[in-house]
Amino acid sequence: ADQSRTSLRGCRTRSSSMLPRAGKKPARDAGLRHVRSKEKRAHRELPGPSTVHAQAVSAGSRESGSALYVFSEYNRYLFNCGEGTQRLMQEHKLKAARLDNIFLTRMSWETVGGLSGMILTLKDTGVPECVLSGPPQLEKYLNAIKVFSGPLEDIKLSVRPYTDSVYKDDTMTVTQVPIFGKCVLFFLGSRWRVQMSNDHPLILLWTLKGCCRDSRFVAQKIGTTRDPSLVVAYVCKLHPKKGNFLVQKAKELGLPVGTAAIGPIIAALKDGKSVTYEGKEIQPEEVCTPTDPGPVFLVIDCPSVQFIQPLCSNEVLQRYQSGEDGATLVVHMTPESVLKTEEYQCWIERFPSSTEHMIMNEQACCIHNVRSQKIQTQLNLIHTDIFPQLQHYKSTESQAALHVPNVRAECLLKFQLRPKAEWQRDAIPPCDEEEFVKEAAEVPNFLQEVEKFKQFQMTDSVALSGKVDRYPEVVFLGTGSALPMKIRNVSGTLVNISSSQSLLMDCGEGTFGQMCRHYGNHVDEMLTKLSTVFISHIHADHHTGLVNLLLQRERALNSLGKAFTPVYLVAPTQIMTWLNQYHDHCQEILSHVNFIPAKCLCEGAEMPKFKTKSFIQAVLKRNDLTKFQTCLVRHCKNAFACSLTHQSGWRIVFSGDTMPCDALVHMGKNATLLIHEATLEDGMEEEAMDKRHSTTSQAIDIGMKMNAEFIMLNHFSQRYAKIPLFSDDFNQRVGISFDHMRVSNFPDH
Repeated sequence: ADQSRTSLRGCRTRSSSMLPRAGKKPARDAGLRHVRSKEKRAHRELPGPSTVHAQAVSAGSRESGSALYVFSEYNRYLFNCGEGTQRLMQEHKLKAARLDNIFLTRMSWETVGGLSGMILTLKDTGVPECVLSGPPQLEKYLNAIKVFSGPLEDIKLSVRPYTDSVYKDDTMTVTQVPIFGKCVLFFLGSRWRVQMSNDHPLILLWTLKGCCRDSRFVAQKIGTTRDPSLVVAYVCKLHPKKGNFLVQKAKELGLPVGTAAIGPIIAALKDGKSVTYEGKEIQPEEVCTPTDPGPVFLVIDCPSVQFIQPLCSNEVLQRYQSGEDGATLVVHMTPESVLKTEEYQCWIERFPSSTEHMIMNEQACCIHNVRSQKIQTQLNLIHTDIFPQLQHYKSTESQAALHVPNVRAECLLKFQLRPKAEWQRDAIPPCDEEEFVKEAAEVPNFLQEVEKFKQFQMTDSVALSGKVDRYPEVVFLGTGSALPMKIRNVSGTLVNISSSQSLLMDCGEGTFGQMCRHYGNHVDEMLTKLSTVFISHIHADHHTGLVNLLLQRERALNSLGKAFTPVYLVAPTQIMTWLNQYHDHCQEILSHVNFIPAKCLCEGAEMPKFKTKSFIQAVLKRNDLTKFQTCLVRHCKNAFACSLTHQSGWRIVFSGDTMPCDALVHMGKNATLLIHEATLEDGMEEEAMDKRHSTTSQAIDIGMKMNAEFIMLNHFSQRYAKIPLFSDDFNQRVGISFDHMRVSNFPDH
């Protein structure tokens, strides 16, 4: 056995108590000041904005995708909203309170994966209205997310399709430019796939009938509105800004500075008109700086070579490659394979030499989630195996050699468009692990307590010598509730059953990103081992990472040359309503799952249909389980817990979200490990009952009634910034989970 790993008893509360506690954060009251100021601006003519910058939220890495935040004193905008965007904005204080326009370049999970969470955040922040621009399928997407978000009555959501090409507000004019890619049918794994369509879905069907004999595939397309051929580029032109009035120059020319008479004179001069004062004609250029006509920036998404020719030949975009409207900045959300092509390089070289280019793709090597990196580095001082150092996925593809002024995006890199066009790196968050270690070491008695714990752990390891094994290994990918935050992501727990078998329990937004940060360049290998996903219920924080996980798993299988196999998905039947709608209107996804209704695994359930029964048998066989059981718990309707019993005798029970539940106690009797939600602290029983969650002591009590060998608490309210408040019921059989924590070495049975 690998004795460097630590038993569950080595991760008890002793280690977590070494970290300083953080107090509760007050609820954020956004107010409606922005709304009122916007209404006031509507009744008067405004000068062009004085301060505008474009800032990378996520720089294009595989774990975070590409998202661009644009700021002016009047408005805030977001271009694309992949998974984790809301978490990054929260961590780096990019406020969402004024974010009323989100521009999407295409209908793909890469660009919309974080949209449902962002919309819920905007609603909770008090934003009254948000407009989504881009592919027309966004309307269907908004309808689909209501399956799990519920009615979005407190925020008005609308879609501005690309056919409504021009949008204008206080800051700029935005033109949507549709780019239609070429149709390519290709073979991936063991399946035919359409990568692009070029025309209406009916024409696509006709094309497929001529080149693909699989009638089931053709039939699947009927009634869908998916259109992966469409990408929308954005041309953004800032409104002109009148020149500044030079007071000293005006005084020298004898103008009545400081008197009531100067007002009309300034207005006329700033409008470009000459004035005559006391018989002397004054030209605007004598007392005003030149008018800024308004710089232009472009946002370009060219996801594959099928879009290069249509993009490069687009006449609308060609206007901004020369002349007075030559682009100041072009943001390329473009993979390296496209950047390397001669045609694309020729296209970007046609822009003026003064044009700057920001590149956002998987070559980005910066650390986005700095706070998570910091706490993991500090926890690693306590135990290197339970709290491993984080990894980062690094693309192995070489960078394109570009012959234009370009900068590779980093998290929070800014390009200032006004007042002066320039790159600004001051906001890029530093990530100095030596400083993190130094900061922890300065906590009174920290190093002494760490040393005591290590001595204790060595004694514990000797006591367990010869009685433990590496597997199963439980990796906590997300241990927070409701929304992803800087320290804790939302629910996701990976069970590595053996070196070749893995199962995932819940899959909140950003779960794949957490896997990237945990496994680095081994993430593809880990994804190929994953055969089964259990979703406890359809609240957004428990399943909105699923689509990305499925897509990334297919990519991993293809990359490693392995045959494609669907994931066995055990979940409430309602999840299929969401997946069906997303599949029909957004992106092909249904072939990725073999669905098992969670109710079919409940004790006393009706005999499932033959197909479902065969799936259940396959799950047991693939994971070496003798039993996979579920039970209804006390949360929302159709919320489930699960129990996994292995051939070797260990049993893991996962509560999902629930109030104290007798059915869970019955199902989990004598569990080896109970993972139970503890959303709220003791003393908040009334709120816990209202929200149908558990307090710390309630969760521990369930574990004691169950006679679980060890109780791991998770799913903490995000009000507890680092660690939850302890109760008097904590003992040697209780631990608290952290993101990226892993436990193993279960006692033999």
